[in-house]
Amino acid sequence: MERYLRRLPAGSWPAGLPGSGPLWRADVFAVAASWRRGSASARDLTVAALLWGFGPTAYGPHRTERILAADPDGTRLARGLEPLRADELTKETLQAAYVSFRRGQSAYVRGLGPAFFTKLIYFAGYRRGRGGVQPLILDKVVAGRLPVSAGPARRSSWGWRSADWIAYLQWAASTAQDPRFDGEPERVEMALFAGTARLGQ
Repeated sequence: MERYLRRLPAGSWPAGLPGSGPLWRADVFAVAASWRRGSASARDLTVAALLWGFGPTAYGPHRTERILAADPDGTRLARGLEPLRADELTKETLQAAYVSFRRGQSAYVRGLGPAFFTKLIYFAGYRRGRGGVQPLILDKVVAGRLPVSAGPARRSSWGWRSADWIAYLQWAASTAQDPRFDGEPERVEMALFAGTARLGQ
């Protein structure tokens, strides 16, 4: 965390985010809750998600700095995330958010590919305890462990279509009905990332 603090522009550290020690999903969700209340910006949420996603990698601070510089006032990030403030999110809203972050679209930020903008959409839009189709992270690790029945082809991270992501969300919602996941689709994603569960063919 200290390496990020040294590299990020002054004033860009989200209020309440730890400055040392481990960074947990719960910490990022706390920033997301502040964003939904209007007391944190889309840029704050992006910083928290990037720090959590890059973690201790050597290139994390540099890439975070570069992504923030590509949208210095956070206008594009705010545009893409705004629809996710709604209390109830439809499949169509989620798909539109995904599309908005793609290259050439209104919320596109250079350096922020699907593996990371799905993290943003996840933290902004996931509602625990509700089940059903929920936004989830789709990166190369998760995609590489998805069964064929889940939808996304094992393309590069820039190649996933919004329809691939939605098919994955629908599959995860269905798979979450397994008692191992207690109705929470994010637990399916976590199991895929960790490689701790065999899920389909």
